Amino acid sequence: MENERKHELFDRYPLLKDMANEDTVFWKNTKWIKTAKTELFSMQEVEDAEETLKRFSSYLIVAFPELAKSKGLIESSIQEIPAMKEALEKQYHLSIPGRFLLKCDYALPISGSIKARGGIYEVLKHAERLAMAHGKLKKEDDYAVLATEELRSFFQQYTIAVGSTGNLGLSIGIIGKKLGFNVVVHMSSDAKEWKKALLREKGATVIEYQADYSVAVEQGRQEAEQDPLCHFIDDENSKDLFAGYAVAAKRLKVQCEKTNIIVDDTHPLFVYLPCGVGGGPGGVAYGLREIFGEHVHIFFAEPVASPCMTIGLMTGLHDAISVEDIGLDNKTEADGLAVGRASKFVGKVMETYINGCYTVKDEELFTSLALAMESEELFLEPSAHAGMFGAIQLMKNGQAYLEKHALTEKMAQATHLVWATGGSMVPQEMREEYLQKV
Repeated sequence: MENERKHELFDRYPLLKDMANEDTVFWKNTKWIKTAKTELFSMQEVEDAEETLKRFSSYLIVAFPELAKSKGLIESSIQEIPAMKEALEKQYHLSIPGRFLLKCDYALPISGSIKARGGIYEVLKHAERLAMAHGKLKKEDDYAVLATEELRSFFQQYTIAVGSTGNLGLSIGIIGKKLGFNVVVHMSSDAKEWKKALLREKGATVIEYQADYSVAVEQGRQEAEQDPLCHFIDDENSKDLFAGYAVAAKRLKVQCEKTNIIVDDTHPLFVYLPCGVGGGPGGVAYGLREIFGEHVHIFFAEPVASPCMTIGLMTGLHDAISVEDIGLDNKTEADGLAVGRASKFVGKVMETYINGCYTVKDEELFTSLALAMESEELFLEPSAHAGMFGAIQLMKNGQAYLEKHALTEKMAQATHLVWATGGSMVPQEMREEYLQKV
């Protein structure tokens, strides 16, 4: 982006100047409305995703015996983390009123991250579509038949491809290979070596790039277009991924009811979601707003070097602006969030849905990582720790937001939910390396 255009944007959006300096920011979405709406997506697609996942439950129990206990449901718990709340309050010299909880997607079965929702769902839906089109499956069948050698041999004719910084590739590689597909994962330079190694161990083909996420996705898309038997899972534009993530909101509502978490006018729910290209947090945010309405307040968290969704939403340019355009290098230890250009589809859907975004520095992610280990014996990936700073940012820089939404007097009854997006599959030596960075 030429300098003149850049300075024009800086004048129009003063926060961009702070972001260009890698200062942390708290941005309030001025397009948010009480009754969020979009014509790009519907709750019917979420209902369909939930039904599809139910049909696959018998297959998933056979393929992944650890799912027997949950009857084939890929879901995570919510847990209170009071010691972490206290540690953060002490570290940042402030009070966080209300309950402080963790949504434990870092421990999701099969692939240990939020990507086990959207990624696995899209692969299952594609498998169902292929098997049905060739007369090998009917909706009323027991889907455990998909675990047979006959079906695995059938799927071996087909390829699934994806571009990824790591966790999406892992989820697709694991479920894709389990079903019998050939899997090709185009990995950006930010992807961690252990994720590439694990994918290769599972039998996936990993293609590495020296460039960032956007290049890996574009290359993957182009190669897939040359092969009629290849299905490309498009993290930037896929409605199936989005629907798979959005199912989480329906399940969270049930969990809230079971654990006596009230969400209403006097009991606001604040949800903090780490954000890369936007599909995972966008799908969850869509579902949450559709279910809880104006009583849920959703903030996306991004690294200071890679705030692509914040920039896209703030300027309304979405994928027509990148972090490089304002002088940032998109280099962060939060590999899952190392994305320079946001999804246009997700950005446009989110325009009236989310309440804002904030950014965090890498060193803060490692501070949080150490605090979580000390206080709760809890390990999350650095990128997942971006969510821990939502309540801090809200209490430090969100007073005007709280006043505008008449929330100040209600904060004692608030629930803060940190969406912990990944971490359980990180090898021990990598965990120790992260802890040494504090």
